[in-house]
Amino acid sequence: MTPVLKGTAGKKNHFLACLVFSVCCIVLNFALRNLAALIGIPLYLDSVGTILAGALGGYLPGVLVGYFSNLLLNLTSDTAQFYAVISILIGALAAFLHRKGWFRSFPRALCSVPLFALIGGGLGSVLTYCLYGRGEGAELSMSLVRFFEQQGLQDVFLRQLSADFLLDLADKLVTVVLAFLIIRRLPDSLRYSLYLRIWQQNPMEREERRASRSFKARLLSLRPKFMILITAAMLIVAVITTAIGYRLYKNSIFENEAKMGAGVTRTLASFMDPDRVDEYLALGDAAPGYQEAEQAMAQVRDSSEDIKYVYVYQIRPDGCHVVFDPDTADEPGSDPGTVMEFDPAFAGELENLLAGREIKPVNSNTEEWGWLYTIYTPVRDSSGKTVCYACVDISMDKIMNDMASYLTKVLSLFAGFIAILLAAFLLLADSGIIQPINSMALASNRFAFDSAARREEGLHQLQALDIHTGDEIENLYDAITQTTEESVRYIAESQEKNATIARMQENLILVLADMVESRDQFTGDHVKNTSEYTLIIMNQLKKEGIYTDQLTDEFVRNVYHSAPLHDIGKIRVSDTILNKPGKLTDEEFETMKLHTVYGRDVIENAKKATPDVSYLNEAENLSLYHHEKWNGKGYPQGLSGEDIPLSARIMAVADVFDALVSKRSYKDPFPFEKAMDIIREGAGSHFDPYVAGAFEHAEAEVRKVLSGRQGEEK
Repeated sequence: MTPVLKGTAGKKNHFLACLVFSVCCIVLNFALRNLAALIGIPLYLDSVGTILAGALGGYLPGVLVGYFSNLLLNLTSDTAQFYAVISILIGALAAFLHRKGWFRSFPRALCSVPLFALIGGGLGSVLTYCLYGRGEGAELSMSLVRFFEQQGLQDVFLRQLSADFLLDLADKLVTVVLAFLIIRRLPDSLRYSLYLRIWQQNPMEREERRASRSFKARLLSLRPKFMILITAAMLIVAVITTAIGYRLYKNSIFENEAKMGAGVTRTLASFMDPDRVDEYLALGDAAPGYQEAEQAMAQVRDSSEDIKYVYVYQIRPDGCHVVFDPDTADEPGSDPGTVMEFDPAFAGELENLLAGREIKPVNSNTEEWGWLYTIYTPVRDSSGKTVCYACVDISMDKIMNDMASYLTKVLSLFAGFIAILLAAFLLLADSGIIQPINSMALASNRFAFDSAARREEGLHQLQALDIHTGDEIENLYDAITQTTEESVRYIAESQEKNATIARMQENLILVLADMVESRDQFTGDHVKNTSEYTLIIMNQLKKEGIYTDQLTDEFVRNVYHSAPLHDIGKIRVSDTILNKPGKLTDEEFETMKLHTVYGRDVIENAKKATPDVSYLNEAENLSLYHHEKWNGKGYPQGLSGEDIPLSARIMAVADVFDALVSKRSYKDPFPFEKAMDIIREGAGSHFDPYVAGAFEHAEAEVRKVLSGRQGEEK
């Protein structure tokens, strides 16, 4: 793993470059927005920097630039802060699309325009509607609204949504083109340096990061788990906080409306004489001062948009008797003395009303009168008796719109705040948890035990990560590194000990073979030479592609090292027979042939003592079957063809050849060519033809062994 940036200075410079780039993107958004307004084009152009920050800087720079751009724009528009969530989503979408390669080609970049327009124009229009209801908008926007109205689109919201989407589609087209041109003009090295990364280990190259992220979790990886957990936690906090804030805001609104209503009703009461209520009921407009009082009440009603009706009722068992009910612009008021039925919303307060006591404000919503918040205030005469109630109906439509707008503002601010925290948390989780774990997994997965060099390389790669999160992840890294170091050291020590044991075994084999040689004065270096011949034959067979399925590295090694034991059975043959200077009798030859069986018995006893030594299996085959012949006329079992183990067929050639070229009491050594002719003639009868052929083809190697022995004899 080759680090891209090294040292604290490189990391600080990288972070500073990201910070400067983000500030430049915020300034670019502000400048382009004001430039568009200055020259009068119906575009916003306030997302160019946000898309650049998301595409080149990543999620966190994208959402931060979107958020702070709106805060800066709030200097000229006091509503921009509530649209920060729109800019944040645009920045996050730009980061996602850039990671998926959408900005690598112009056609794919253009495909992103509708997606950005859905956020800016679609979601933005919905947010506007929730904040302000039906708005007027810019001139071009209203022209589009009127166009859709002429086309028969009746729904006000859908007309505004369609107009905003089309207008934002044009804005995002220009925005994406500008952002794409800037991205493609920047050199690769600069684009790479602008991406925000926080390293708590040695930085990794792009290919290494991709490889570390390629591991598949069995169920769900850490990144989505963290995203789900933090999002769920933030949503719970946001919902609880918003609910509490909304409840407090709602209570405050109703308290203020109740106070305002109480003030209005006291003012209404001040315009009339409570001792003349019966006169007002009887004479109406003809009563002295009636009209003046009614006009004053109408002026109070018209002083506030929240006040829908003002009136004065006298409550009797048969209903509400109208004392004052000023006319409104929409409908005439009721005449004095008119009896109104009790509103079902007041059923719980009827007893108090008939008794002349104060009642709490009543919240009612009827099809006839709409949603009203009603305040009744008792009006008492000079004797202290309640003679009527001064009443005010406050319209809840505007209040509820204000409450919906408040809730939308709070939710939009929370959504933006959650997006920023989520982006920051995921960046920190990625650098402090996910990336270190993936790096350790990658280094461990690549660790190989097949050679000392590979083990050292794997350990070096693990140590080079230098994870320094300062928490349990670093403790885990230290534990893994320490365990790996100890494992590498243990393996090296074990291999060294195994090599020592192997050398001891080989030497013991040679010592044992030498013991046999010391009893057989004619064999000389026979066991050593036959070992070399077997190795030559096996290498040649592999070169020619013969018996490759059997000639594994382990097989070759086992045959070569166990070859000196092929005549180990001679240790149980009498010295008289073994060293007889002349030709053996038939009986003596039968005894000599038993050395194959004796050798098997010796090896079997050795296998019982050391059952896990694999080369003893081939030693047993060599000792028992090396005198078998391809045509089945050998001994001790008369096996033929490939029923004879391959190791024994190889040893048969090596054994006979060395016997031919060696001096015996009953013969002189044969010349090399003569011995080769005998081997060649025996192919297919005495010897495996493939093995004999391989021996013949490796003549040069055979001569080297033979010449070396002859040199030693001289």
